[in-house]
Amino acid sequence: MPLDPSFVADPYPTFAAMRNEREVLWHEELGLPVAVSHAACSAILRNRSLGRLWKDKEPVPEFAAFNMLHRNSLLENEPPTHTRLRRLISAAFGRGHTERLRPMVERLASSMVASMVARIEAEGSADLLEHLAEPLPVEVIGELLGVPPEDRGLLRPWSNAIVKMYEYGLSPAQAAAAEQASSEFSQYLRALATRPGDNLISDLVAVRDGSDRLTDDELVATGVLLLMAGHEATVNVIGNGVLALLLNRDQWDLLVATPSLLPSAVEELLRYDAPLQLFERTATAPVSIAGWELEPGAKIAALLGAAARDPEVFAEPDRFDITRSPNPHLSFGAGIHYCVGAPLARVEIAAALQALVQLPTLHLATEPARRPEFVIRGLRTLPVAV
Repeated sequence: MPLDPSFVADPYPTFAAMRNEREVLWHEELGLPVAVSHAACSAILRNRSLGRLWKDKEPVPEFAAFNMLHRNSLLENEPPTHTRLRRLISAAFGRGHTERLRPMVERLASSMVASMVARIEAEGSADLLEHLAEPLPVEVIGELLGVPPEDRGLLRPWSNAIVKMYEYGLSPAQAAAAEQASSEFSQYLRALATRPGDNLISDLVAVRDGSDRLTDDELVATGVLLLMAGHEATVNVIGNGVLALLLNRDQWDLLVATPSLLPSAVEELLRYDAPLQLFERTATAPVSIAGWELEPGAKIAALLGAAARDPEVFAEPDRFDITRSPNPHLSFGAGIHYCVGAPLARVEIAAALQALVQLPTLHLATEPARRPEFVIRGLRTLPVAV
């Protein structure tokens, strides 16, 4: 762990063994304590003595664009900067963008599934990631930000390159690619912000709170954050979740027969195989998490995948159950850093499932391939047939 292939394939037995030992443990490879219970992970995300304190990637001159994006990011700041950024960004989001996009998202998902079926009919199988899970959030984020359709092919490679920086065991080539993608995407968004339109970027440019507004760097950082969080998480929730549905055939058949279960199914997809497995926090004051004492400057990680399988909170936590209620998973975070894009992500996941259940005989064509990373958990391929 975290790069052992068997662990990446299925980390949940390891998490259970860790949780049986204690709620917070020291992890030698990661070099920090990790929380494995739901209560401890929730405390880490909510406790105001633990924050997101950005530390520039070094050497700083080699990562100017990457560091700029994170210095100015909603995710990497604490109050009062976070409070100000969230107020402005929420005001722009509050102008109805999620509901504006809902019909388009549903049409897109239906069209993409039809394209996937055509490929299956022609070739016998198709990759659900290629035809649905990956292109859907790219198109949605592109529409949200006002990226012209002809440019949306740029977004996925930029996102994929940048998020590699969050993994452990990063190679120099991957780090250089992340910096290049950060620079290219930043330049693109600066140019995009000069073109008015009915989109979130234009609303972020225009949003005011008295005399306060987003700086150019903050606007760019917000756009990049929305792509990385909105794209990577949604791709992996759809991929991991559809795999879980197809491996638990009774749950797939139940969803096909009872489409009214879509909302609770979305929440179970988010819980069962979380797209983001680990989140770090840094102590800003002395604090105790489940008996683990932290001094200012010390880091601790919440293992969100472990929290999602805690039997103290979830009955039969290793059982995939689309009727599960309540379902207090932490996949969108908690506290002041709760994901601002969560409503839009839920719309996308529900639209994908709604389109897929029109194919009641959907099944795995061959064994899917999993990505080798640990922090961002997802698949490389998901071959399906009908």
